[in-house]
Amino acid sequence: MVGESAQAGDSLAAACARWYARGVLRAAIERFLCRLADERRASPHTVAAYRRDLLQLEAFVAERRPGARGPGDLDLLLLRGFLGQLARTHAPASIARKIAAVRGLLRDCERRGEITANPAEQLALPKMRRPLPTFLNVDAAAEVVTAPRGDDAEGARDRALLETLYGSGLRVSELAGLDLESIDLGAEARVRVLGKGNKERMVPLGSHAVAALVAWLARRGELARPDAAPADRRALFLSRRGRRLGVRQIQERVHRYGALGAGRAELHPHALRHTFATHLLDGGADLRAIQKLLGHASLSTTQRYTHVSVDHLLQVYDRAHPLARRRG
Repeated sequence: MVGESAQAGDSLAAACARWYARGVLRAAIERFLCRLADERRASPHTVAAYRRDLLQLEAFVAERRPGARGPGDLDLLLLRGFLGQLARTHAPASIARKIAAVRGLLRDCERRGEITANPAEQLALPKMRRPLPTFLNVDAAAEVVTAPRGDDAEGARDRALLETLYGSGLRVSELAGLDLESIDLGAEARVRVLGKGNKERMVPLGSHAVAALVAWLARRGELARPDAAPADRRALFLSRRGRRLGVRQIQERVHRYGALGAGRAELHPHALRHTFATHLLDGGADLRAIQKLLGHASLSTTQRYTHVSVDHLLQVYDRAHPLARRRG
């Protein structure tokens, strides 16, 4: 009986310790995520991903070390155990993001004086081989953006959104967020884009995109609804119900016209962004200029397109030069 009481007491104490640790660690996590969203203006997708990663860490700590009281008890051994468990089921890219989330959390705690060192800085990032961006050649890109052939408002809208995706290299979320006042179809022909981290940039519009947008705006009233919400009334691209066209709806249209125009049913909006950057680089554009047009924070992100471009040039060389053809 005494043994049972002691065992019950130990279980109760362990449970209390787990909940106490969870409360302290959860408070630190929520505070960090709020700072990430409000001060650093991270995208909602980034905040949601970091939340999932850090709640995984919280659950691991509660299970493996119930006596841990908070961020100060997260040592290197515990963090390595967490990553070791993840390595069984997660890809290197996911693990790298989780390391970034933990580093950010503990860096925030260190800045506040709650811990004296950040053990996550000693974690080694997994080796990753980033896949080369998917892109279309010039002819295939032209076939995709001209695939909408319907003589109605929806056809004009789809042509305009495809021309803008390819002609300006926008992210699909940026395209979905465009308002009527975001575009200038005058002599300067440009679009004002709100990108990651709420950073605004100006991107030029090509002549084909301008023509398609003019045609769409002439038909936009056919889909607009006077009783729509203010955000929908301001939206550049509307659904047949008069609402702002969402990311998923744009993705579905790119899939459809990718299949119709280039036989690529798996085509996604980001592939048109990759195509925009690759074609600019092939045409002699400066890498720094492409970085600004794409809204990349780091030049290393833009440099991926140099590999794509070189591979493309080598293929053209092998096909065009008789002495360069490889022999079996």
